[in-house]
Amino acid sequence: MTYQYLHVTRAENLLQVLINRPEKRNALSQAVLNELRAVFSAHAQDDTLSAATLTGAGERCFAAGGDLQEFDSLREPTAVAQMARDSCAALDAMRNFPVPVIGLLNGDALGGGAELALACDLRVFASHAKIAFVQGTLGISPAWGGGADLIRVVGGSQALKLLARADFLDASAAERVGLADAIASPERSFEDWCGEFLVPIKARKPQVMRAFKALVVATREQRDPPAVRALENAALVTTWLHPDHWAAAEKVLARIAGAAP
Repeated sequence: MTYQYLHVTRAENLLQVLINRPEKRNALSQAVLNELRAVFSAHAQDDTLSAATLTGAGERCFAAGGDLQEFDSLREPTAVAQMARDSCAALDAMRNFPVPVIGLLNGDALGGGAELALACDLRVFASHAKIAFVQGTLGISPAWGGGADLIRVVGGSQALKLLARADFLDASAAERVGLADAIASPERSFEDWCGEFLVPIKARKPQVMRAFKALVVATREQRDPPAVRALENAALVTTWLHPDHWAAAEKVLARIAGAAP
């Protein structure tokens, strides 16, 4: 199967997925999210895989968040709620993928891009990569299950701080709070460093990696019941439709338009 925005390859027992939208800083449009859901769903029954990787094209951004120019048209509660559900389903295809999904953060992960990074089981940062939950600066709350993921990874107090302050964490700071599991050396190419990092993971047998991932999924589901997801979805609808969100979004869109060639 071919994809418009993804480049999907296979390297032995490793599935490799690349978001190929560098001209938009790998922004997550609904089409990109739908393709992510499709590719991970299509390979979920492949019992020869030991792991999957997800990265972005270029060096600037892993994913710059949701595509504001597209999502700006969502003005009705039902449409916002449906967008959140569809986007959550895309990230859930990664969260529930039967083997570990490793995020290779070639660049910054911002807003929805940070949620995408946290939907991965492990995160490897390029030395220059940053992560930030900037949703609050747009007057909205996390939309795609990333709020619950953030709390699970760093704890409630740290998550609240990152959400409220919208801090940009460099790779070292991300590692200190548990968002980065490894940082690539700047003295080597990111691709080469990640290739070496993945060697022992690829050496594990598929059935072993499936067992590891099943344990992670089962534990997460006990801690993050459906009520948490429903609360997150409802909060997004409320904040998305508030005038403060539209005012913030208009400023960002004007800045984007001004920067266009």
